[in-house]
Amino acid sequence: MNITQLESELTSLRAELNNHKLYSALESIEDIKTFMEQHVFAVWDFMSLLKALQNQLTNTTVPWTPVKNPSTARFVNEIVLGEETDVNELCEPKSHYEMYLDAMDQIGANTSQISDFINYIVNGYSILDAAKKSDLNSETLKFVQFTFDIINTKESHKIASAFTFGREDVIPDMFFQIINQSKTEDETYSKLTYYLNRHIELDGDEHGPLSLRMIEELCGEDTTKWDEALEISKLALQYRISLWDGIYNLITSNKTIEV
Repeated sequence: MNITQLESELTSLRAELNNHKLYSALESIEDIKTFMEQHVFAVWDFMSLLKALQNQLTNTTVPWTPVKNPSTARFVNEIVLGEETDVNELCEPKSHYEMYLDAMDQIGANTSQISDFINYIVNGYSILDAAKKSDLNSETLKFVQFTFDIINTKESHKIASAFTFGREDVIPDMFFQIINQSKTEDETYSKLTYYLNRHIELDGDEHGPLSLRMIEELCGEDTTKWDEALEISKLALQYRISLWDGIYNLITSNKTIEV
């Protein structure tokens, strides 16, 4: 197997994700708020996948020694630079997670649940306990649990597969459309617009291709690793679809209550 064949095997699941009913339910800024309040957990755990790759594929210990594969290490370090220490619209260094929180604040989304969750983590709670104490939506919790189950395998080709696939390629276009329809003279969504533009720029032009090359490097000629990469990629897409199902149900239930 190679990366082209792996991507071909994922075609139907990616089509299911890109044509999910969630997108047609995103009709207003209130819907975006609900979406972001759940999606922020995926933005956060993406960073944990990335740091797991950095720990395994670059040398983060002292004394330093050369890494096994400098090309893969460079891929990872470039992605870390762009995701953990990018610059926001004010040219201030910030992670994409922090930019997302800033965008949530500006748009009026509730950040208390993710903030509580992070505080529990900082205070030593396990992922599961922090999630339970924060009362995460069941599909959101399952998505995060899957991420850390993969991290705990400590197998870099599996972590890279979960990291690379299952992204929400159609979300930026949908958000831009809703934002443009909702703008008034008194409303600005500059931080969300900037975040989305950076998402498109980095993932499309840089991080996406780098991630695919990383999987090629990690799997090499090992057919077992390619099979496992495909299995994990399918699971990553399935859990993303389930996360979208959960968010769709929240949005539609909110609309029912409003009526």
